[in-house]
Formats: sequence, structure tokens, C-alpha cells
Amino acid sequence: MHSMYASSKRSLKIMRKLTCMLWVVLMAATFVGAQQGQEPPAAGGTLKVTTEVVSVYAVVREKNGRLIPDLNKDDFLLQEDRTPQEIRYFSRETDTPLTLGILVDTSPSQERVLEVEKSEAEAFLREVLRPKDLTFVMHFDVEVELLQDFTADLHRLDKAIDETEINGGGMRTTGTYPSGDSGGATHLYDAVYLAARDVLKSEVGRNVLILLTDGEDQGSKVKLEAALEAAQKADIIIYSVNIHDRGFYARQGMGYGGESALRKLSDETGGRVIDANSKDSSVAFQQIANELRTQYLLGYTPTNTKLDGTFRRIEVKVHAGNAKVNARRGYYAPAG
Repeated sequence: MHSMYASSKRSLKIMRKLTCMLWVVLMAATFVGAQQGQEPPAAGGTLKVTTEVVSVYAVVREKNGRLIPDLNKDDFLLQEDRTPQEIRYFSRETDTPLTLGILVDTSPSQERVLEVEKSEAEAFLREVLRPKDLTFVMHFDVEVELLQDFTADLHRLDKAIDETEINGGGMRTTGTYPSGDSGGATHLYDAVYLAARDVLKSEVGRNVLILLTDGEDQGSKVKLEAALEAAQKADIIIYSVNIHDRGFYARQGMGYGGESALRKLSDETGGRVIDANSKDSSVAFQQIANELRTQYLLGYTPTNTKLDGTFRRIEVKVHAGNAKVNARRGYYAPAG
């Protein structure tokens, strides 16, 4: 039974990748050909697409927070390193498959909010997932563990989420790692890094991480900057559902300060931090669901053609003066 399931899962993943890759190649071929005035290749011929295309997913809101779902390509302005770029392709509410990761903080600071997180996360998946979408579930505390690999089976995802539980034994210690870093109970940065590098890096389509955490990191082997770089290289959008228990930190004699790290991870990748608590976390999940359905996909061929592996800054604006755009703020160019 296990081997049959594993084979089925691999087949689903392969077919999904082929669908996404074919869509990207066809879109790129269409726009490259249009720009150069090329005719479609004759039957039996080969069309080679060598142009690098950068994809940017964007969400646009009015000043009052209302989503704007009906913009056109000409409404957008896009720059790379302050140089204007031509938007070659554009779509609204894209059907590009969604690859989603749910990362659940199971450290002691989440004990009073975990059950609410679990129920709302399950409801969120039921509302968002479509047949071609795949999801995995990971938890982190003193360890980072993959509870469920990619699947479209909601029952398996529910089971994995239900299995998350607080690790009450995780405490800050010293000298745990050879590098001299302190150990600790909340390896948030490690979780983001491993999800990006080991799980999502080779995925195509829309890669999204949902972090259920208060943002406090203790004991990660990697730094915040390394986790962010891994996410950017994997083209991941990070949404952070900030559910925090300030009373926990007060009882420990510590102040709460996790929001700044969450903002860096989310803002730089085109996501958002949504503050929530045990009473309104459903609102946070609903906002994420709405944004994933109201994304714009902008594609361009960089005027900087160097394959030097450098980080390029992206800025997306709209002509409407009061509108706010959420989009990733940069990407790493291919190397070599």
C-alpha cells in the first residue's frame, strides 16, 4: 500500500511539474516570438527559447485595505535596480498550480494558541486548495520535522496538522552546536531554510509558505539572512500568521520581539504579516486565501543580461497613487 501511494504521489508531482513547465515555455515562446516578429515553427520544427523570464506575483490594495482585482497590464510600472522593464506577459487570478507549505511552531510559547491554529489551518486548506495544488506540513521547535510530504489529500494533511503538539522539553541551552551557537526551543529560521532548500527549491509554479508562529527564534543554526536568501532563490512567497502569547514571555522575564523577523521574511518575498490571536485567527487565514485568489502575474525579460548570480532589486508600482503593491522585492540572477 505504501509503495502504491508513493508511486501515485510521484506521478502526480511529475505531471504537475510538466504542466507548469509547459505553461511557462509556451508563454515565453509567445512573447519572444511576438517581439521578434517570428512565425510559429513549421510542423516538425524546433522552437528554442533562451530568454530568461522573471515572474513576479503581486497583490494590490487600496489605501483602506480593499483588494483591487481588475487592473490591466498598463496599470503597472516595474523596475529592476531602478531601470524600467517591459512587462511582457500578464494575467489575473492565475491558474498556475499552488505549492503550499504549512510550517507550525510547536515550541512552548505556542501552547495556548496551537489548537486554534490547527483548526483554522485545516479550514484554510479546504477553502484554498484546488485539484492540481500540492501541500506539505512541517513543524519546528527544538527540531524541524516534515510531518507530511507533498499531497493533495486533505485527510492526510488534516492528520499531519492534528499530530502537531507542543514540545514542552525544549529549553535554551549553550554549546549545543559546534559553531558555538546557543540551542533553543524555536528553530524558525532553520525551518524556513530547510523548507526552501530541501523541499521547494526545485518546484515550479506558485511557491507559498504559511508560517504559524510568533516569530521568536531560539537556537537556529542558520541566521535570518540565510533563511531569507534560501526563500528568495526558491521564489517563495511567505505569509506569516503572527499568533503570540505575550503573557508567556512576561512569565519568562522576557519581552516579545518576533514581529520584525516575520516582517523581513514576508515583506521581502511579497507576502504579508497578519497579526492574529486565538479569537480572530480565522480572519488572518481568510485574508491570505483572498490574496492568493487576487494575485497578478507579471513577467519580464531583464535588460541586464549578465548571468552573474547577483541579487537584483525589484520595484512594482501602479499608476493609482494611493494603491499599495505587495510583491517580492528582488531575485537572484542565474549564475554562469
